[in-house]
Amino acid sequence: MTRSAFVAGAVAAGALLALAGLDMGAQAQNKKWYPFPVEEHIPPFDMNGPVKQVMYTPLQKAAKKWNICVSFPHMKDAYWLAVDYGVSQEAKDLGVAMHLVEAGGYTNLSKQISQIEDCVSNGAQAVDIGAISYDGLNETVKRLHDKGIPVVDLVNGMSSKDISAKSLVSFATMGAKAGEYIAKLHPKGTPEVQVAWFPGPPGAGWVEAGNKGFNEAIKGSALKVVATKYGDTGKEIQLKLVEDVLQANPNIKYIVGTSPTTEAAVQLLRERNLSDKIRVVAYYFTPGVYQNIKAGRVMAAPTDSAVIQGRVSIDQAVRILEKKSYLKHVGPQIYVIDKSNINSFDYASSLAPPNWHPVFTVN
Repeated sequence: MTRSAFVAGAVAAGALLALAGLDMGAQAQNKKWYPFPVEEHIPPFDMNGPVKQVMYTPLQKAAKKWNICVSFPHMKDAYWLAVDYGVSQEAKDLGVAMHLVEAGGYTNLSKQISQIEDCVSNGAQAVDIGAISYDGLNETVKRLHDKGIPVVDLVNGMSSKDISAKSLVSFATMGAKAGEYIAKLHPKGTPEVQVAWFPGPPGAGWVEAGNKGFNEAIKGSALKVVATKYGDTGKEIQLKLVEDVLQANPNIKYIVGTSPTTEAAVQLLRERNLSDKIRVVAYYFTPGVYQNIKAGRVMAAPTDSAVIQGRVSIDQAVRILEKKSYLKHVGPQIYVIDKSNINSFDYASSLAPPNWHPVFTVN
């Protein structure tokens, strides 16, 4: 399949998604998102510690029109469209200003840092960061902390001790949920089954966590990972990785990985008449994964309710600025979506409305 054919197919799939999900998305827009079940980490910032089940309710309105900067790694993956929907809608609901910047990819750490610095120079009073690197923004976060500017660690995870709050889940759990789903189908003692695993861009905190969780979850099963391929979550990059793996490993039975990986894999497998021989699982949830589960082309994917993580991060920032009580480290409860619940899960918590376009500024 050519790159242009793949992109054309992706556009067509997006159009189908918009038609298929329009009613559900419209209903979701009119529904209050809270109170929402989340897990509070105690103590905060310890991903391996105990969690407490709580219901999250945001402020009704901010006391003043705070200026909040939001930084994303990119907007190439529709996952971030859902987070963008969450941060922009919550900024509107609370009555604060929000300016979003995106660095264009996981190789652009220096650009993300400069964008954040520009945000602060232009008056940002708090910064929500979806980090490109687990360790690479620590000096930036310290500088912000020293200036009295709170930082919320959003979705991806950072190792900095100077952040004020985290709105994210354990991607180790996300990886584990995907691994557990297929491991149950191939217990120890059954014939060995080959798996190709695509965890995402190297160096990102969520990727390393997801990789660990997935591999631990399949230990003791009949699954054998014969290829692990890291790469940015751009669809064309993932398509090339999948092509390479199929060429080198003709006996694989599962492709498991990022959402763009699965979207690329679905089209490539259909092109090569391999859809009945190789099954596909995602380890996070996007509109493309949603549509492919409905169509039976992807088996399953865990959802971390990306929209809610975005909403919570804005509420946390406002609470910190207003010196109000806040939960320092929370993330939505993770669950798996497959054919059994694809028509009944909470659409608005995981996906932006199908007819919604990115918002970079809320005034």
